[in-house]
Amino acid sequence: MKKVILIAALLAVAGASSEAQAIGCISGGAAGAVAGHYAGHHAVLGALGGCVAGHEMHKKQVAAQKLKKQQELQQQQQVQPAQ
Repeated sequence: MKKVILIAALLAVAGASSEAQAIGCISGGAAGAVAGHYAGHHAVLGALGGCVAGHEMHKKQVAAQKLKKQQELQQQQQVQPAQ
């Protein structure tokens, strides 16, 4: 049963992630695996949860960076006089 869950999880993560998504998934998955291991030998489940959480956190961070860049660009355009 554990092998089936592990294989399904690996296929889901490998199939659903691209390079852009992998950043959050890898870091979150590693942290989740460690936490899951210490929480009762559930490293695979922890890694899956960490992957999802890490991906979501990375998306929010990228969105915040985009917003900041847009705001800085708007400020620069407002400061420069129209020519």
